[in-house]
Amino acid sequence: MTDHHKQRRVVVNRLARIEGHVRSVKNMSLEGRDCGDILIQLAAIRSAIDSCGKIILQDHLEECVVDAVRTGDEEKILKELKAAIDKFIR
Repeated sequence: MTDHHKQRRVVVNRLARIEGHVRSVKNMSLEGRDCGDILIQLAAIRSAIDSCGKIILQDHLEECVVDAVRTGDEEKILKELKAAIDKFIR
């Protein structure tokens, strides 16, 4: 896969925020914070991860899949896309 993803910087920035959020929730747990508060924060992290995955998927569709169709590699890229979706959505 070539590096022609338009949203790479956006994804990296979001992942950095998610990383910080996870660290904060870890500290909340170590500090003995309320379980309900921790669960709310975990739900926010899950949502942020899903949102990041959606950006990656859209970027992949707009760049890799379109490029594969143009070059005649549709079957290969669709097989890889299906495998990625199967792993992401369980």
